[in-house]
Amino acid sequence: MASAISPHTPNAAQNLDKNELYPIGSGFWNVRGRFKIFKVVDIETQMSIIQLRNGRFLVIDTVEMTDRLRQEIDQLTNNGEKIEAVIATHPFHTLSIPAFYQLYPKAAYYGTPRHLRRLTDIPWKGDLDDCNIRKKWEPDVEMRIPAGAEFVNPQPESSNHFVSVFVYHPVSKTLHVDDTIMYSEKPGFLLKLFGMKDGAMAFHPSIKSAGLHPTAEAPYLFRDWMRNVLKDWHFDNICCAHLGVKIGGAHADVTTLLNSAEPLFEKLSKRNQKKNPSGELPPENHPNTNVSGDECG
Repeated sequence: MASAISPHTPNAAQNLDKNELYPIGSGFWNVRGRFKIFKVVDIETQMSIIQLRNGRFLVIDTVEMTDRLRQEIDQLTNNGEKIEAVIATHPFHTLSIPAFYQLYPKAAYYGTPRHLRRLTDIPWKGDLDDCNIRKKWEPDVEMRIPAGAEFVNPQPESSNHFVSVFVYHPVSKTLHVDDTIMYSEKPGFLLKLFGMKDGAMAFHPSIKSAGLHPTAEAPYLFRDWMRNVLKDWHFDNICCAHLGVKIGGAHADVTTLLNSAEPLFEKLSKRNQKKNPSGELPPENHPNTNVSGDECG
């Protein structure tokens, strides 16, 4: 069916061909899609497919479809009949969803609040801001929204693409995450200007600007949320929208990333305290409930 790849070989999924279905671990497949910035640099996007214990499938995000990719998905899912749901996890990853819906209209579609506001031609079954929706497929699949960031109405829309729903599949020990965490085995020159290093994880650059709420506590809310993710989710692999997949050792790499960001969190907290001593959120932003002990509060 899909191109052969060993799910246990470290870095085996680097430099994957685009729009092909690759097994990452038991019951977990990933597709690399194209997404160019400045019409030149391909920072990629992604789709993952997870098989549930009932034999049906979840599609996590979507990419541009090709005839070959559709054939692979049809073969895996009995022509789409076994797709239980399509879940759009990132507010600004919208371009390929309508075309995917045209191909697989029988699945239930779930999205972020922005998806529900913008893509009104899709009969959405639920909002990922709803805790009950995020818990719908547990224990097969777990979902969480980062603390300290705006999920319902990220502003400004042109640059605040930091937050996305994290999706964890315990059986394959694989974490699917969009812009929040970035990974590239060999980033190009432009990406290195944004701080990307060979084979290293990085937080999305917007963490330094509008990515987190402009309050003194927001950077530490996000840090503590990440610590709980690392404590609760023993992932070994990570699939990042930008720019690739890390098979093996991903948990240690994200731990290193979080620990190394401590000076950044302190800097952001002090900046926010100075600019916003009252700690008020901007208009139309939402209080954060995704904190330890209150993830589904």
